[in-house]
Amino acid sequence: PTLRARNQVERIVRVLLICCSLIAIFTTVGIVLSVLYEAIRFFQSVPVTDFLFGLEWSPQMAIRADQVGSSGAFGAIPVLAGTVMISMIAMSVAAPIGLMSAIYLSEYAGPHLRASAKPLLEILAGIPTVVYGFFAALIVAPFVRDSGSLLGLDVASESALAAGLVMGIMIIPFVSSLSDDVINAVPQALRDGAYSLGATQAETIRKVIFPAALPGIVGSILLAVSRAIGETMIVVMAAGLAANLTANPLEAVTTVTVQIVTLLTGDQEFDSPKTLAAFALGLVLFAVTLILNVIALTVVRRYREQYE
Repeated sequence: PTLRARNQVERIVRVLLICCSLIAIFTTVGIVLSVLYEAIRFFQSVPVTDFLFGLEWSPQMAIRADQVGSSGAFGAIPVLAGTVMISMIAMSVAAPIGLMSAIYLSEYAGPHLRASAKPLLEILAGIPTVVYGFFAALIVAPFVRDSGSLLGLDVASESALAAGLVMGIMIIPFVSSLSDDVINAVPQALRDGAYSLGATQAETIRKVIFPAALPGIVGSILLAVSRAIGETMIVVMAAGLAANLTANPLEAVTTVTVQIVTLLTGDQEFDSPKTLAAFALGLVLFAVTLILNVIALTVVRRYREQYE
């Protein structure tokens, strides 16, 4: 009768939860340290300034000094520029469509339509990215090329525009679902107050609901940008592998994630700067996505503290 079994069970559960939390933390720290260690080895061979500000990316290192191309070029600007271009094209598709979908579902759609339309829209998030890659390579890229030919434009068979359009379709659910939740979190009293002053539904959305939900919407868009930056398969199949420094979306470009996969594919020597360059790119990508996630979470947290 004196055995406090409930307290012992609580103790065991607490220890189990602490262990799970420590595993997650140590795993994250281990990933960061492993990438950082290999990146430091790379920067011992290639100066940081050449990597961050170089304008040519050709990581081809020969085994012997007398071979052609014995010295590679490791300027990351073309790779970063391609990543930014495709991400901007994707967000120009996903942000307006996702936001307008969220506004319609939360403010105009009836409960039955909302109950069926929102799960159908979120199915896009569950489709494997390789399927989007097939769609981009077989349908969107030829359509973009043929449309450009009709207009007299020189469009590459693999272009940043094709990859960006399909990637934008893929991340629409990230924007629409999060924005829909944020808009629904706006207190009903704000809507009722606007309607009592004679505002129409469109005016209420534009001047009351949207400004109130803006921090959360910005957070959802930043999270979607992080998803777009980390995408690989669509870019491989629709944008190509060429590291071109260009502002023309009709040309072939590449991204950071694609180059990481390319550099680590096959049998590679981990003492070669060509292979170690993948870890340097990974460190840059990790830093960029971490900054975007921190900004997004900060904005969302500020919004939630305001209305909860």
